[in-house]
Amino acid sequence: MNDGGRVWLEIDMGLLKDNFRKIQAAVKPCSVLAVLKANAYGLGVLPIATALREAGAAGFGVAELNEALSLTRLGMPVQILGSMIPSEIPAAVEHGVIMPVGDLAIAEMISREALKQNRVAECHFIIDTGMGRLGALVAEAFTMISAAVKLPGLKCSGIYSHFPVANRQDLDYTLRQIERFRELLGQLSAAGIDFECVHIANSDAINNFPASFSRPFNRVRTGINLYGAFDPEGQRAMNLTPVLSLKTRLVAKRMLPAGSNIGYGCTYTLQEDMLVGTIAAGYADGLPLNLSNRGYVLIHGCLCPVIGRISMDYSTVALTNVPGAMIGDEVICIGGDGARAITVDTMAQIKGTHAYDVCCSFGSRVERRYIN
Repeated sequence: MNDGGRVWLEIDMGLLKDNFRKIQAAVKPCSVLAVLKANAYGLGVLPIATALREAGAAGFGVAELNEALSLTRLGMPVQILGSMIPSEIPAAVEHGVIMPVGDLAIAEMISREALKQNRVAECHFIIDTGMGRLGALVAEAFTMISAAVKLPGLKCSGIYSHFPVANRQDLDYTLRQIERFRELLGQLSAAGIDFECVHIANSDAINNFPASFSRPFNRVRTGINLYGAFDPEGQRAMNLTPVLSLKTRLVAKRMLPAGSNIGYGCTYTLQEDMLVGTIAAGYADGLPLNLSNRGYVLIHGCLCPVIGRISMDYSTVALTNVPGAMIGDEVICIGGDGARAITVDTMAQIKGTHAYDVCCSFGSRVERRYIN
């Protein structure tokens, strides 16, 4: 570990595994698919996946083929949850990736490629029960699936759907989606078509809708909850622990006179002489621009307000609460303990977004460090 780094993320693997096991216990007897899209939400997919394999994940969910291929070396089921482009099918079949099927044309392409390679291609049907993004419309799915399961070279092992508003308990929309999906499953079962894996619950649904991980469902998908982060609107049914800390260093410390303007746009003017520090992190490292004149960092456990506009590489903070701070001292941008902790959820609220966006915004020069 390079303790002299300028900006780094600490990811506590012990807490990550603990969070996974809490989720697994909450949804038993369902199995848990760990969703690791976008390089595990920017945190580093191979170390995260390895830890979750050790914790008992049933497999990994990703958005597209390149993400899937990066994980096949771990010897776990890897499932594309989004869509397939025809040119991606040969590699997916060759490497045993579980593919989504949302229409008969894709099923036929996968079947032809499987026969060409003399392999069996595994797939899950993706059903649009109300997301409006991908998959077979629920009203048309029975006909499509009935035809697709007859195609040679296919192992149609699963079926799934997705929620757009499972963070909102006060809406009946999600319950109607569950009911539509159950009706489809009943139709299929009556026709002798059943599946090993049936899943609809995402992280929000695990917290808000127990019906989404009750029979006939036997699997859930979780991503953001693994890191102890939640949607700001939903309830937090599980006692999960934040696993991320974003840290940098104090690189300058100066006493500036009253009347000094701070940063681009001169958005902050000192009303009195002030001890001011500059930290080696900016919006290129994942600090939201909305932290400007609003957010805080922690130095020696003390809250230090961000003053002036966040810039690409540096940010300025008031050192009034920590006059003894020294150049090179650690600065916590996300993390800390107790009431002063700055969480991913806190950062998301200041940014006016959600935790997914915050996690995916940490820049490429931010070193990922895996602890515990």
